[in-house]
Amino acid sequence: MQKYNCIIVEDEPLAAEILKEYIDHVPFLQLKNICSDAIYATEILCQEKIDLIFLDIQLPKLKGLDFIKTLHNPPNIIITTAYQDYALQGYELNVLDYLLKPIEFSRFLTATNKLVQKQVVPINNPRTLTDRPHLFFSVNKKKVKIFIDEILYIESLKEYIRITAKNKSILTKFQLGQIEELLTTNNFLRIHRSFIVAKDKIDAFSATDIEINGKQIPIGRSYKAEVIAVLE
Repeated sequence: MQKYNCIIVEDEPLAAEILKEYIDHVPFLQLKNICSDAIYATEILCQEKIDLIFLDIQLPKLKGLDFIKTLHNPPNIIITTAYQDYALQGYELNVLDYLLKPIEFSRFLTATNKLVQKQVVPINNPRTLTDRPHLFFSVNKKKVKIFIDEILYIESLKEYIRITAKNKSILTKFQLGQIEELLTTNNFLRIHRSFIVAKDKIDAFSATDIEINGKQIPIGRSYKAEVIAVLE
């Protein structure tokens, strides 16, 4: 999977931390730096190849939109701001997207996916045959790789989720709705408010539960009709 280098240009530490956490959950983004002002960001752009900037508008020294105008060949830019008044100016400067704070993860993901959609992969590119889709998750201060095609099921445990895969099981701080957003293939099915399963890993099912690798997983009442319709 191709990685895109990005930076955050944000003078509010809390806002920057939220963006950093979101970036950590997106497998194709690689955070290179957090800049508290546009001047520092300019230095980073001279030192690193940056594909995407998450840019606040109200910055010290040099405002975000003015910063864009100084760039001769700017990378992709996603505006992150509490002010909707500058949206038209932003799009006139060809920004990729314009996000209003507080930013929901689902909206963030929609914006970053536009970066991937802009890239055209040749049909004869050998990487398309060898790359296995995967995600990295934070586990005990490490990033653990999970291959998408090895996931059996995912269980919500309040602020955490347990991902059970073919050869491993991990516990990571994540919301089930967030992981559902990342699982873009149609192989995954939400069967309960606390469970997502891989359809191709289902060994048996009934009107009340699903069996995967010896594990009985309940089907939620509000999900029953959709689940049965998909599986039958």
